Amino acid sequence: MWIDERKIQNQSEHTLDAYFRDVSGFIDFCYNKKLELHNVEKADLREYMAYKVEQNQLSTSSLQRHLTSIRQFMKWATQGNYLAFNPAHDLQLKRQPRPLPGLIDIETINQIIDQVAPEKPVEHQLWLRDRAILELLYSSGLRLAEIQGLTIRDIDFGRHLLRVTGKGNKTRIVPFGGKARESLIEWLKIYRIWQGDFKADFPVFITQRGNVITPRQIENRVKLQAQRAGVNVDLHPHLLRHCFASHMLSNSGDLRAVQEMLGHSNLTTTQIYTHIDFDHLAQVYDRAHPRASKSKN
Repeated sequence: MWIDERKIQNQSEHTLDAYFRDVSGFIDFCYNKKLELHNVEKADLREYMAYKVEQNQLSTSSLQRHLTSIRQFMKWATQGNYLAFNPAHDLQLKRQPRPLPGLIDIETINQIIDQVAPEKPVEHQLWLRDRAILELLYSSGLRLAEIQGLTIRDIDFGRHLLRVTGKGNKTRIVPFGGKARESLIEWLKIYRIWQGDFKADFPVFITQRGNVITPRQIENRVKLQAQRAGVNVDLHPHLLRHCFASHMLSNSGDLRAVQEMLGHSNLTTTQIYTHIDFDHLAQVYDRAHPRASKSKN
């Protein structure tokens, strides 16, 4: 019943599975302590959080997800009169500062994406697919799951737009650049060889056998192409998304637009990228603020 409520809130199956594991772990903890659910207090919840950290060395974000799962479960139990009150209602974890995402410069990205194609026919075809993946990850800031789930009907070549299904099954429209368009067209020529035909609901990125490419395969191919380009960077799809966001924000200063393109529901999430270019901010300030001009004396 609790799972059904989460589905109504448009949670993905992966998220639902995680919530189920979190709640099951807490119930097991209570069972081992011979603690009835209706007797659970805040102190018990804090003990459970400490226990999870000790056992699993969880990150702050994972610990927060555990607490959110338990809070939602107890909210459901309270609404169903299984509990008199929700002891997790106002329990908060001490938030740790979010680490700034690692970045690589545009020259390094160009070195990877513009590298010479392999000469062997099969490797050349794989490279055309991988280059299209790299272009879209950097051109549009897509998440790994978003690029893996992209279908033929999601591409609007005429307007250079993608329809992307992100977290919580939310759909957004994002632009892609001219170089990404060229790479997609070259890849789709190979796609026809591998797949034989196009259908609207077919995945854009497939294996040589015509199956949809898996997230792990995408990660491995991204790393491989960075290595082949001679770049000493642990390249992964999310790093390219970080670079997209930082470079866009650095050149445009439009936080709201970057938020829309990334699919962030909260502007605070996007603001992690505002650290990127203080020199640029200073230049904007000097040009724009009426009292910013320095004395010539």
